[in-house]
Amino acid sequence: MKETLRLVRQDGSLHDYTLSGSALPVADRVHFEKRIAFAAAHVVVDPLRSREPLTHPVIDWDATIAYREYLWSLGLGVAEAMDTAQRGMGLAWPDALELIQRSVVAAKAANGKIASGAGTDHLAPSDDLTLCQVTEAYLEQCGAVESAGSPIILMASRALARVARGAVDYAKVYGEILQQVKQPVILHWLGSMFDPALDGYWGGKTIAEAMDNCLDVIRENAPKIDGIKISLLDAEMEISMRNRLPEGVRMYTGDDFNYDRLIAGDANGYSHALLGIFDPIAPAAALALSALDRGEMNRYHQLLESTVPLSRHIFQAPTYYYKTGVVFLAYLNGFQKHFHMIGGLEAARSIAHLSELFILADKAGLLRDPDMATERMGNILLLAGIA
Repeated sequence: MKETLRLVRQDGSLHDYTLSGSALPVADRVHFEKRIAFAAAHVVVDPLRSREPLTHPVIDWDATIAYREYLWSLGLGVAEAMDTAQRGMGLAWPDALELIQRSVVAAKAANGKIASGAGTDHLAPSDDLTLCQVTEAYLEQCGAVESAGSPIILMASRALARVARGAVDYAKVYGEILQQVKQPVILHWLGSMFDPALDGYWGGKTIAEAMDNCLDVIRENAPKIDGIKISLLDAEMEISMRNRLPEGVRMYTGDDFNYDRLIAGDANGYSHALLGIFDPIAPAAALALSALDRGEMNRYHQLLESTVPLSRHIFQAPTYYYKTGVVFLAYLNGFQKHFHMIGGLEAARSIAHLSELFILADKAGLLRDPDMATERMGNILLLAGIA
């Protein structure tokens, strides 16, 4: 008999929902041939050992690494210590570095692909900072990531956004860093919807101007750049930039609204993937990328298109709270025993939002054990006063 739950609508009213009861099959591990695919992975907090959960969280390393092993088992790479892991929203640099170090060891054991975020988040953004200080902070983290044995994802910097006065400053900082890294890096352009402190990044008054400035940096330093991940939630802007990249520089989509068609591509090219949404939709992503390798485009679109409504819901404004939905689905699916997050971010989305997420995940076949998911959703509803 299929389970039925009483869920919450956006207006606060209640309604009954009966689960489909079906889940996607588990993909056999493969090496994807046609696309590179990273899932930006979340972090699991230990609520029993976190005595000051809002300010001094303790990470559950076993559960955190186990989730990465799960992603590798599906053939996905792990983008480590990115914003999905609450970098800049509770995960401080010392914990981020330990996370990178532990994940690199686990990746080697699992023969898994990894790349890790290096930024300047150990600097507090201030008008008193200099470009030299920002550059030194970047180089400190780049050195630490390289020493850990991971390729670098060069994260966008709040400190640089604060002190840079134009495109020349961005070119100077990035040029100095890229001259000194040991191997090509993935650049990272996160739109202001993901982080308002990054508004105006690359020194442009408009997105088009910022893109021109970014492309100048890429052309000047192309041998040191593997690719660029952009998260602008604008498919046409990504395609425009993708078509202008120098030969050999990859586009990694970070567009959690339009990833299905951007990865599929068009006559002029395609995007690889470096996505936060690939964490919660990993089973569908792995099956879809395998179908793409086999040229089964109808199957590819069927699998990924069914996840887009869920992704758009998880990443709805305020977009930077998408981490709550990512962790909630991990809880529903039994990858962690609780729904607690660094900094108490589990409270960032409403019960109505979580109710709709539950429905959309079920419709996409992403509740791997419907009975367990129903029980756990019931626990959340009970805490909200719904028997």
